[in-house]
Amino acid sequence: MESRSLGSTELMVSRLGLGLAALGRPGYINLHHARDLGAESSEAAMEHRAHCVLDAAWNAGIRYFDVARSYGLGEKFLGSWLRSHSISRPAVIVGSKWGYTYTADWKIQAQSNEIKNHTLSNLQKQWGESASWLNGYVGLYQIHSATMESGVLDDPSVLEELACLKTKGIHIGLSLSGLDQTATLRKAMAIILDGSRLFETVQATWNLLEPSAGPALSEAHAAGMGVIVKEALANGRLTSRNPDPGFAPKLAILQQEAARFDSSVDAIALASCLVQPFADVVLSGAVTAEHVQGNVNSFLLNLDGEAMTRLAALTEPAQSYWGTRKNLPWN
Repeated sequence: MESRSLGSTELMVSRLGLGLAALGRPGYINLHHARDLGAESSEAAMEHRAHCVLDAAWNAGIRYFDVARSYGLGEKFLGSWLRSHSISRPAVIVGSKWGYTYTADWKIQAQSNEIKNHTLSNLQKQWGESASWLNGYVGLYQIHSATMESGVLDDPSVLEELACLKTKGIHIGLSLSGLDQTATLRKAMAIILDGSRLFETVQATWNLLEPSAGPALSEAHAAGMGVIVKEALANGRLTSRNPDPGFAPKLAILQQEAARFDSSVDAIALASCLVQPFADVVLSGAVTAEHVQGNVNSFLLNLDGEAMTRLAALTEPAQSYWGTRKNLPWN
């Protein structure tokens, strides 16, 4: 699998990465997540599943793995897999995130699944936890879903603590979510501490339904920031699993392109992200080894301008996209 430098950092990442949001806890918002997991959702069963998917990802050449403190036991599962395989630190890049606390208590349906807290005290607490589970492996630490509303980019104590981690060799990034992805990214790009830009990478949603952050991501990439694309399949909405009658015309377009390239709908959606010049890493949210292989097949595709022009018809207003995403049920 192709690798490249993550922005101006020395981190060498595979073009496809594996995110553990759907592997570290029994509930998530991906369509048909419960069906993928089946009846086995105990901690032991979930750890075994995570290890099997990680094995498939590693065998496919994936070398970037993305977790977060709020991904249930995702950091624990990844850490135990890395140690059990005696994988050396230089051979893999691990990115984790702080800012949300998992609160579902291993339940699929819970009053609260995660709580956001972008304070200095939570950063210090969660960094200690991440470092404990992933001792020596964390190469990138990111603010989880930074927004203008949370005020995290205006908190000098948080920014200085992140800068301190940076002096210890930890690369610093942020992930984005919601309607203000562009505004938040441009604000982050302007933060300079000790003579250099604090944030070295950005993780953002970009997919065929919601490409509005594209211009800002291009600016960030041109300025030397590494770019990680998340939600390439829109939590399953860009697959044949999407039952929404309103999606049927868009699904038809995806199916036409899949037939043209002798591929799958999922691979077309992922390939559309991989061809974006700003995308260093595109995250897979695979929950099975079969999903991993299907996602890897997207590398076999080289979508042309004609295909991307037709696929542009899938774009929907950003407000509509984020409104739908907010209401996706945990399952």
